[in-house]
Amino acid sequence: MDFALNERQQEIAEAVARICAGFSPEYWRKVDETGDFPEEFVSAMTKGGWLGIAMPEALGGSGLGLTEAAVMMQQVTESGAGFTGASALHLNIFGPMPIAKFGAPEQRQRHIPRLISGEDRMCFAITEPDAGLNTLSLTTRAARTNDGYVISGRKIWTTGVARANKILILARTTPREEVAKPTEGLSLFYTDLDRTRIEAKPIPKMGRKAVESNTVFIDDLRVPAEDLVGEEGKGFTYVLQGLNPERVLFGAEAVGLGRAALKRAAAYAKERIVFGRPIGQNQGVAHPLAKAWVELEAANLLAFKAASLYDAGQECGAEANAAKYLGGEAGFRACETAVLTHGGMGYAKEYDVERYFREAMIARLAPITREMVFNFVAERVLGLPRSY
Repeated sequence: MDFALNERQQEIAEAVARICAGFSPEYWRKVDETGDFPEEFVSAMTKGGWLGIAMPEALGGSGLGLTEAAVMMQQVTESGAGFTGASALHLNIFGPMPIAKFGAPEQRQRHIPRLISGEDRMCFAITEPDAGLNTLSLTTRAARTNDGYVISGRKIWTTGVARANKILILARTTPREEVAKPTEGLSLFYTDLDRTRIEAKPIPKMGRKAVESNTVFIDDLRVPAEDLVGEEGKGFTYVLQGLNPERVLFGAEAVGLGRAALKRAAAYAKERIVFGRPIGQNQGVAHPLAKAWVELEAANLLAFKAASLYDAGQECGAEANAAKYLGGEAGFRACETAVLTHGGMGYAKEYDVERYFREAMIARLAPITREMVFNFVAERVLGLPRSY
């Protein structure tokens, strides 16, 4: 059992770190203030070919695994880019996987290379205001026509609509009452984002202002039949394929954010002199920082265990969910500790830890809540009766 990165993974970490080093804390502070999308950063990562790290080589990607993607994304957050930087890339890493795995050959060849190169940008519309985590109860409807479908409905927390020209959308093609199982009757479409039929309203948020999230209103969006991904009615199954990778990435990213905060806090604790000694000499300051390091390292081990299981084709649902939970909690506590270590200056934007603290909430809430992680483990691992 080897816990170290192999040579290729180490090279990935170093290469991504070099790109990230070109974007200063001032850069990330500015986009957080203005809400401007970090276009220069995304462009640099795109030119390096990093958007295709997990996409098949036959489609222009690198054909690497979840482990390598997690290494990459953790480097982004750990650099100080935080979830602003990670979220600007996150959807491109595994978001197109349903197309790569289940799309028709022509679909895959036409769309995936354009996403990797940055020629196309996509957003992913699944969650709905009245459904939340209960995806099976979504009501966005795709009605069949002679030459395709017409989609109408609402989505929420759809990220990146402002810059997207493509949308991957889950909609019901068969009413729930007419299917044998609730998981049936949902279909996945990858189509043009027609702004005459799609209206997006940004949601003012606590953090990550530069990467907007939206409430989306879809009114009679006409979708050609060839834009259906895979088989009609199998969309929910396709979406499930990306859930474990997404949880692992969130866990690894949260650990990276916690490390960024911890690094700043430890440096401040060594430099800040009060009563004639550095505050880090006091156990009341040192011990919480040490505890944060321990928790981050434990969360990191589980995240990469889950990634290795996924890459080996083994069941990893429990580990992926637990990694998301532990990463989110450890990252949050590290960021909170960093703010407290800075005292009053932790509340000041110039030290950046207040931004880390705000962004740390993301991994505690998304892509699922902590409580849903507990539900999964209770039911699937411990064999307890389902509670919902």
